[in-house]
Amino acid sequence: MCVCKYYAFNLFTVDDKFLHYLTVYGDRWIMANIAVQRIKREFKEVVKSEEAAKCAISVEIVNDTYTELKGEIAGPPDTPYEGGNFILEIKVPETYPFNPPKVRFVTKIWHPNISSVTGAICLDILKDQWAAAMTLRTVLLSLQALLAAAEPDDPQDAVVAKQYKEDPEMFKLTARHWAQAYAGAPAFPSDFDDKIKRLMDMGVDEHKARVALSSCSWNLEKATETLFS
Repeated sequence: MCVCKYYAFNLFTVDDKFLHYLTVYGDRWIMANIAVQRIKREFKEVVKSEEAAKCAISVEIVNDTYTELKGEIAGPPDTPYEGGNFILEIKVPETYPFNPPKVRFVTKIWHPNISSVTGAICLDILKDQWAAAMTLRTVLLSLQALLAAAEPDDPQDAVVAKQYKEDPEMFKLTARHWAQAYAGAPAFPSDFDDKIKRLMDMGVDEHKARVALSSCSWNLEKATETLFS
């Protein structure tokens, strides 16, 4: 009699755990499935869209999964980024479209709202202004628009934002140089490469030299002091 009661209690406990498992992981599976189905639809929308082709935005699947994508946007005309192509890393959470995708720039870029170190982006629709009605196309077009209209008062990179506000022409030249160096934009005449080479001759890595000079508005003496002090 006691053994039967003990056995019955164990069955109840297992069932209870199983129900909990179904609740937690079942909900996660449903959410993940919603995310994948939604992204599949949005992926096709971008691939087939005439607007996307016209604006030069594109997206590819990474590792045969719709939760990891590679985006690409062209630098907008009449900006320092014109002629460059910028690669994006896009990660889709299980809670999509109720939460935004996680996006960062893989291509290095000089922009007040994008970290020159990590590629992290400060854009309201990727944070608290996201809405479930927004799509992958919305994200790509919004990021392209951000390249044309920076928000220096809400920066991701304080050094770049400071230069943008205090010396707009120097910012444009620097951003253009970065687009040339990292995004394949056309070359333009400047003494920036010569200054980078001088630091490289001192044993400084090329990218590190570019960052130091950019942060010092291409003042070689200040950049050298920053690197070696």
